[in-house]
Amino acid sequence: MRAMSLAGILLLLIAFAAFAYQGFTYTTSEEVIDVGPLQVSKETDHSVSLPPVVGGIALVGGVLLLALGYKKSA
Repeated sequence: MRAMSLAGILLLLIAFAAFAYQGFTYTTSEEVIDVGPLQVSKETDHSVSLPPVVGGIALVGGVLLLALGYKKSA
């Protein structure tokens, strides 16, 4: 099945990204003071970490889907 193989490849890519980056950060902006023409904003950095278990599960799932897709197409 072509769909299973594509899903397996996608999971493998997600697993490699999770192992390589181990998380990501993003910035939010919040208005602190807004008095007429005077505006003061505050930027806050937030980080989201991905545990290695997420990458491991995606890796195992991707390999299994690739194997099942290959087995059904052969």
